[in-house]
Amino acid sequence: MPFVSITRLRIRSWRFLPAFFLHASRSNRQVSAAPGFRRGALLPDRRWTFWTLTLWDNAKDMRAYITAGAHKKAMPKLIHWCDEASIVHWEQPDLTPPSWPEADARMRREGRASKLRNPTAAHLAMAFAPVRDGTGAPIKPRGS
Repeated sequence: MPFVSITRLRIRSWRFLPAFFLHASRSNRQVSAAPGFRRGALLPDRRWTFWTLTLWDNAKDMRAYITAGAHKKAMPKLIHWCDEASIVHWEQPDLTPPSWPEADARMRREGRASKLRNPTAAHLAMAFAPVRDGTGAPIKPRGS
C-alpha cells in the first residue's frame, strides 16, 4: 500500500533561512532519486512555514531516505532552526496525493510534534494556523 509522509516546519528566525534552503535543496535532490519515491510537493506557507508531502511505495523506502544522505545531515539542525515542526504518516490505497487541507487535518488529528529547543505554545498544542491551500511546487522522481 502506498505510504504518505507529511511534514510541517516553521523556521523561527530569518537568519536560519539561507542554511535551511541549502539543506532543503539538497534533500529535494536526494528524494527525487530515492528508491520507492513516487511523487511529492513542497508548499511554502505563511511566516516561514514549509509543508512537504511525499508518496512512497512503502514505509521502508521512506525510512531509508530519511536516515541517509542530505536528509540525515539536515535533521539535527531543525531542532535549532524551528520553533514548530511536526510529522504525520499513513497508508492509503493509491498514489493520489491528499489535498493540503486534508494533510493539515491529519497533522492535527494524528501528527506528532517534533522535539525542539525553542518550541512555541502552538507547537506543543498542535494549534498552528491553518495551511494555505494551494498546489505547492511538485517534487518528481528523477527521470519522470
